[in-house]
Amino acid sequence: MKAIVYTQHKLPIDDPQALHEIELPMPAPGAHDLLVEVRAVSVNPVDTKIRRGVAVDAPRVLGWDASGIVRAVGSDVTLFAPGDEVFYAGDLTRSGSNSEFQTVDARIVGRKPSNLNFAEAAALPLTAITAWELLFDRLRVSEGGGAGKSLLVIGAGGGVGSILVQLARQLTALRIIGTASRDITRNWVRELGAHDTIDHTQPLQPQLKALGLEHVDIVISLTHTDQYFAQIVEVLAPQGQLALIDDPATLDVVPLKRKSISLHWELMFTRSMYGTPDMVRQHELLNRVATMVEQGTLKTTLSEHAGSLTADNLRRVHALIESGRAHGKIVLEYA
Repeated sequence: MKAIVYTQHKLPIDDPQALHEIELPMPAPGAHDLLVEVRAVSVNPVDTKIRRGVAVDAPRVLGWDASGIVRAVGSDVTLFAPGDEVFYAGDLTRSGSNSEFQTVDARIVGRKPSNLNFAEAAALPLTAITAWELLFDRLRVSEGGGAGKSLLVIGAGGGVGSILVQLARQLTALRIIGTASRDITRNWVRELGAHDTIDHTQPLQPQLKALGLEHVDIVISLTHTDQYFAQIVEVLAPQGQLALIDDPATLDVVPLKRKSISLHWELMFTRSMYGTPDMVRQHELLNRVATMVEQGTLKTTLSEHAGSLTADNLRRVHALIESGRAHGKIVLEYA
């Protein structure tokens, strides 16, 4: 089968060897696996981070967002059958989705929303799981809860922010303030459901005060947490909550103590990496997301279709993500 791989890390993305196509053997599904014919993928910052930062001694297939068709199932699989259309984010420790076929544990796969095409569906899994786990598993916001409380989302126009704002607006009573620095992202974030937007390139506290907010109850920081950390501590209310997903080189959490601020870290790959007993929760929440999409209460966060899944196109998308100017999700599709 055809696959796009990297074999040398740290190569600049304009080097043709940074991502290139090879032939690999067809994978065989394990007992809990699906063999999926991949139809579309989307690209996440984790793809670029691994390509640049993780050395390999064999070709590695990246890609942790896909939609496709089940072609075979393992002996212990009961959730799906051949012919089912699915979407999923996969497992960080296994081969990724930038290939014609992929094996993935059925317990972290959801049914594709019936009203989306494969490209639209591929934009959703990783970010939807991350956003859902942030709100409901890490921060323990209850569905329908949060009345009278405020949520500040730093980096609300990105992939995770785009679905997080929707979930928070549809399933909680929180007042949502999203940060965005450009007109296109400000409009996008408001369209997705944020009550207000502020500019993260300017001091946060004066902008929040202008909205009538002395403090916020929850901050979800999706990017550059180390740069905003002092301001986050300043704007959070006593006994507030901070959740993040990025990877600061260092983070001195001592300033959180004075306000008794709790810290929550989210990695949506934790369940699959450790084979936790509740792995099937990701199957369940993806199915819930599919139902919400079909009901019209959530929409795909696809912002750009970048064409066919080729090495040239994939390098171009990596470059755009590395530039920091992408909003929403960028997808590629097998012709």
